Amino acid sequence: MNILTNPKKLRGFERYVKVDNVSRRSILKGLGLAGGFVLAAPVMSRPGLAAYQTGADKMPHGTVVDPRVFVAIAPDGIVTIVAHRAEMGTGVRTSLPMIVAEEMEADWSRVRVQQAHGDEVKFGNQDTDGSRSTRHYLMPMRQIGASARTMLEAAAAKRWGVPSTDVKAVNHEVVHSASGRRIGFGDLAADAAKQPVPSVEGLKLKDPKDFRYLGKGEIGIVDLHDITTGAARYGADVRLPGMKYAVIARPPVTGGKVASFDGAAAMKVSGVEKVMEVKGWPWPSKFQPLGGVAVIARNTGAAIKGRDALKIVWDDGANGKYESVAYRTQLEEAARKPGLVVRKEGDVDAALKGADKVIVGEYYLPHLAHVAMEPPVAVADVKGDKAEIWGPVQSAGGTREDVAKTLGIPEENVTVNVTLLGGGFGRKSKCDYAIEAALLSKELGAPVQVQWTREDDVRNGFLHTVSVERIEAGLDKSGKVTAWRHRSVAPSIASTFAANTVHQAPFELGMGLVDMPFEIANVQCENPEAAAHTRIGWFRSVSNIPRAFAVQSMVAEIAKATNRDPKDMLLELIGSPRIVKLDSVKDLWNYGEPYESYPIDTARLRKVVELVADKGGWGRSVPKGHGLGIAAHRSFVSYIATIVEVAVDDKGKLTVPRVDTAIDCGTYVNPERIQSQIEGAAIMGMSLVKHGAITFKDGKVQQGNFDDFPVIRIDESPAVTNVYIVPAGPDTPPSGVGEPGVPPFAPALINAIFAATGKRIRALPIGKQLEA
Repeated sequence: MNILTNPKKLRGFERYVKVDNVSRRSILKGLGLAGGFVLAAPVMSRPGLAAYQTGADKMPHGTVVDPRVFVAIAPDGIVTIVAHRAEMGTGVRTSLPMIVAEEMEADWSRVRVQQAHGDEVKFGNQDTDGSRSTRHYLMPMRQIGASARTMLEAAAAKRWGVPSTDVKAVNHEVVHSASGRRIGFGDLAADAAKQPVPSVEGLKLKDPKDFRYLGKGEIGIVDLHDITTGAARYGADVRLPGMKYAVIARPPVTGGKVASFDGAAAMKVSGVEKVMEVKGWPWPSKFQPLGGVAVIARNTGAAIKGRDALKIVWDDGANGKYESVAYRTQLEEAARKPGLVVRKEGDVDAALKGADKVIVGEYYLPHLAHVAMEPPVAVADVKGDKAEIWGPVQSAGGTREDVAKTLGIPEENVTVNVTLLGGGFGRKSKCDYAIEAALLSKELGAPVQVQWTREDDVRNGFLHTVSVERIEAGLDKSGKVTAWRHRSVAPSIASTFAANTVHQAPFELGMGLVDMPFEIANVQCENPEAAAHTRIGWFRSVSNIPRAFAVQSMVAEIAKATNRDPKDMLLELIGSPRIVKLDSVKDLWNYGEPYESYPIDTARLRKVVELVADKGGWGRSVPKGHGLGIAAHRSFVSYIATIVEVAVDDKGKLTVPRVDTAIDCGTYVNPERIQSQIEGAAIMGMSLVKHGAITFKDGKVQQGNFDDFPVIRIDESPAVTNVYIVPAGPDTPPSGVGEPGVPPFAPALINAIFAATGKRIRALPIGKQLEA
């Protein structure tokens, strides 16, 4: 009996069994049924998403739909919903199917979730990043559920010989109110499958007041039990018959390569079977492997010991002299000179020259590593012109495409199976580790697991960029800010894709630089040149981290200089409730969303500031050595404000008794996950502020593990994190949640430290600055 038809077997990882080929025919065949229900439901195409609105009645005329996301109903009534995004703690593997279940009136206790394999033709974009899963797929998932409900209702009406308007789906049954007759989804499955799929324009969505699941926060994530009991299946848990285990010695300098190696000592290690060079691609090369020397063994421990015994001579290449202290000086010098103008309103030079007072702040953030608890790992089995991959990847479709291109085989011949991710933060959007496994499997003619160690992860990953942010604010005699010049200098993520990239890409510029929302007459944003010397990649909230740190620190510095309350100063700079016009910005990036649907609305930004100030008790009395700091930021089209309370003892030890955060993320699905994400952002923010720094010497990363790149421990975490969610209006589209909590945390914490100690910190991490 197929697992989908036997609820007793639906425990543990089986709750999201691998989908081999999600199509009407294959699911029915897999169910062992001659009659069942598989819905090829309408999903908005990318052009449709570009004109996203919240109501089906507001869908743009002629929106193209494709059969990409599927629902299956077995005769016993079990509803199986495919989750096409990767689960790494955000709850997306629960939230998206829950939307479908809500609209189709399914009983959640009778719903099972399957994880989709990589196939963007069927499922649409599968990049689980950019805090966009809910905002892009709330409406499509509602449409899928509404389509299923409509077809079930039509099937029941036909069976009873009554108008479809006289029947209604209610909690896993269709009910005929006039006669009291009712029939379960399982009994209707075969007949419903014969009904035509409704058009998007004809769908009737549920009234939000009738929601049972959405917005309630009463459903836990489907993975929770298995995660907490150790039954969850991660990438390193995959086992295949005849599988080999490999680790790779990669070039310690980005762009370097193997000059020569001696594997004789490695081959003497018990369990080691082979030592071989791995192909590398010239830097920059997107997500292609760095190359190096692989040690293949009967287990990972033996492979690591074998790698330790290797003797390798490296050619470090052009980045062999990269050094963090000298590079910081370069960035600071660049920030003090004119750069590429990317936003210009008024005459900043004249306004600064005529200002009564000019306040200047330079803010520095080093490179950062993602250090997800689960380091990269992948299993590959390549046989002829077919390949199958298992691993914790954030982009199943992207991995499929890149593996196919690297191996030179058709994309349809690559299957990517997504395991649970033990954290991602953007690192696992890059599939170099899966490509490594595929290359080794092809060479060895056997399944191979490539395991990265923590040191590999820290030293050979895609780092968050180093940055210097310089802000000059001109004030008139009344203390009003009349001029604002912000120069941002940082190597660009675009350098991972193209050589000689020295300016940031529009999507980076649109993260807190050119989209700065303050109501100031004279504004100029500049982007001086900065060359990359290591692999740069997106990191949770990306360039919003340094921008929010600089901008919100400067707000507090202006408040101090003018004897103003920092919250009042922030609200004054945000200015009047309005839609911010950015006509001077070329190629404005708005997180991939149309500005008409997701404008910069200062009324919403003001509201989160006012809400957190009220709920967080801004201005309340705190003990000696304590301080309150506030910061606000818009990112991933959400609005968020944070108050941090710090305590600093006489030895400089820092603790955080309380954090309060208000978020306006529009229409939301699961408030429990929102709370979880904001709590996680506070913990991650604390780590970055206190400990986060990746440094280079002779082109090599100087850190390797949690001893020299620490994450905060339980006793360092904020004691209390309160989260306040702004209720969404009826026409407010959903926005991001996973990333927006990180950017305002650091400046709120730094501003709180200033309030407690009088010390203004402009460079992170804090290190021993409080002890000075």
